[in-house]
Amino acid sequence: MKPAARKPVARHLMETFKLSERVACRLAGVSRTAFRYQRKDKGDVPIRTRLKELASQYPRYGYLMLHGLLKGEGLVINRKRTYRLYTEEVLQVRTKKRKKLTRPRQPMEVPTAANERWSMDFVSDQLANGRRFSVLNVVDDYSREMVGQLVSVSISGR
Repeated sequence: MKPAARKPVARHLMETFKLSERVACRLAGVSRTAFRYQRKDKGDVPIRTRLKELASQYPRYGYLMLHGLLKGEGLVINRKRTYRLYTEEVLQVRTKKRKKLTRPRQPMEVPTAANERWSMDFVSDQLANGRRFSVLNVVDDYSREMVGQLVSVSISGR
């Protein structure tokens, strides 16, 4: 239970049972300073109205651009305060989703004879002494025969 919810309990104890503030706060489990605390008005009303006006005037601007405009008018200093008001007023700019280009999938034709289509792939490995090498393999898709291999050894000095 938060202190804000315990305040009415302490107030009820003070009014109905004529207890002192100290005893009522101890029974309710709220500190006396929290019991006496009065929330201050932050004076956000002029900033909120101007923020709404600017957001309707510039609908594509995010909170940072609007903060710059408000700062130019001398209304705000703190960017975090502008962001808090911006989110409380639900002025967030919706981001557009990226449109993906849709291409129809075409099935790959199966080769009917040798040397019609080749596939190639890089394979790399490491020798026992730590030296790396990579191989370019070229394979015939119809007969699954190795057409060629090109070995590349790194000359990094290892």
